[in-house]
Amino acid sequence: MNKKTMHPFAHGILSIWTLMVLFPLWTMIVNSFKYKYDIYRDPFGLPKAWNFQSYLSVLHDSDFVLFFKNSLFVTIGSILAVLIFGSLAAYALANWKTRASRWIYAFFIAGMMLPIKIGSIRLLQMIKALGLINTIYSLFPVYIAMGLPIAVFVLTEFIREIPFELTEAAVIDGAGRFRIFRSIIIHLLRPALATVAIFNLVPFWNDLWFPLIFINNDKHKTLLLGVTRLFGQYQTDWSKILAVLTLAAVPVVLLYLSMSKQFIKGLTAGAVKG
Repeated sequence: MNKKTMHPFAHGILSIWTLMVLFPLWTMIVNSFKYKYDIYRDPFGLPKAWNFQSYLSVLHDSDFVLFFKNSLFVTIGSILAVLIFGSLAAYALANWKTRASRWIYAFFIAGMMLPIKIGSIRLLQMIKALGLINTIYSLFPVYIAMGLPIAVFVLTEFIREIPFELTEAAVIDGAGRFRIFRSIIIHLLRPALATVAIFNLVPFWNDLWFPLIFINNDKHKTLLLGVTRLFGQYQTDWSKILAVLTLAAVPVVLLYLSMSKQFIKGLTAGAVKG
């Protein structure tokens, strides 16, 4: 198969994949503007009568804003902590070339292969011992532990690609390790940091498992945990649920659109050797 026939084939595959990804999103958004019974009559078509009451009810007659703030707080805080600790650890591991550093690096990589949920009981005991149970702060240690393996993996490989002559010149000029990191490395890491941030944003924002285990207090519930309150024992208002899920998807989409260029640079860093 030559290049001329390869391009239409690749575009066709990507177009099909795009439709598969966008179809659930389309269904969610369209049905959020329908009345409850119209969803069952025509789940995939445009609404015959647009229903904005679900959004108004979610924004004004529920704790959506509180849950949204909680999710935003814990997600942004956890991502910032992952980026700070991950970049410092990656900088150390990239420059510390001993057997111990290789074992520590392998320890972080192992965290990518082992799902953290298998330790839920032990984590619950640890969070309770720390006095964080039933608070939004109970999620920070778990999310940071979830995000550090991928952060260390991506950032370490990225730092190793930085020319040694660049940091050597800074050392000759009298710059210390931390100044080199702050003035040079952190600026070059922007594409990789964007990649790590987006990779961790989705599991942090969409996590239901750990909030469900750690938090019972309504004031500290996250957005997806708050959505479970809309499921009734005998009937469920799907219009409101889909409206909440549509609003919950907005931060993820906006962050990706704002950081897409950096994200793509981070993914393709080191892929092409000149």
